Amino acid sequence: MDGSGSGWARSWHSHASGCRVRVMRLPALPDFEPGWVWLVGAGPGAPGLLALLALKALAEADAVVYDALVDERSLALARPGAILEFAGKRGGKPSPRQPDISRRLIRHARDGRRVLRLKGGDPFVFGRGGEEALALVAAGVPFRVVPGLTAGIGGLAYAGIPATHRDVNEAVTFITGHNVSGEVPDGLDWPALARGAPVLVFYMALKHLPQIRDRLIAAGRPAGDAAAVVSNAATERQLTLVTTLGRLVEDAEAARAEPPAIVVVGPAVRMAAGLDWLGAMAGRRLDPDPLMLKTRREAG
Repeated sequence: MDGSGSGWARSWHSHASGCRVRVMRLPALPDFEPGWVWLVGAGPGAPGLLALLALKALAEADAVVYDALVDERSLALARPGAILEFAGKRGGKPSPRQPDISRRLIRHARDGRRVLRLKGGDPFVFGRGGEEALALVAAGVPFRVVPGLTAGIGGLAYAGIPATHRDVNEAVTFITGHNVSGEVPDGLDWPALARGAPVLVFYMALKHLPQIRDRLIAAGRPAGDAAAVVSNAATERQLTLVTTLGRLVEDAEAARAEPPAIVVVGPAVRMAAGLDWLGAMAGRRLDPDPLMLKTRREAG
């Protein structure tokens, strides 16, 4: 790229995927300078959901430090010869310590490399991107944040469940399914959650799904409220389970839902009957009135 940042003309060949990607004349994209770290969100799965800046970073990075949830097809777009280092964290499995990951980023940057820290979803939504960025600040390493499509929005969209819909909800709440110690967050106001937000989206919640379900119902959330699990969203292994809050645990076990998964509770789940576009591609007939609003108006 020229130093002016006014354009980017680049083509490269991905030997891993056998495809050729060509990007030409994308104006005003910033330079990826040696010694910098870019904290980049890769989105919930499909490589097509990568932002242009994420694609540029893959094309130019000297070192790519990536998480477990990054799709291999996205990694295949990395510049030939780039260092690829796995730094994934998965619950219940041996994982690198967060300080070690941060030190790795600092070391690469101080060695004069363009460092891409590639994270699933968005780096600042339950992604520990803030922790890594603060470590870079303390070390005097310059960085840029490239937001990604978080699973609580993009993953639900791939299941035909809108995070917001004006006939359903005017608020949505994102909640982590576990705290720093790996347990159900004990600092949450469960009665306020149960009553306050029409739509609740839980990240990393499968392990503690029974406790989460029980706490919501005990706090006043109706057991008959619509609920869904979206597992491996935006990948070829995507599983979408639509059920109720009361049946959530049993149905998730029967469907063999596995992480990574998003759990959503609230009336927006009912929209999947009309908006499951992936299902429609496979032959599902969609309902143009999933909330029965038109039916009720005509009946009234």
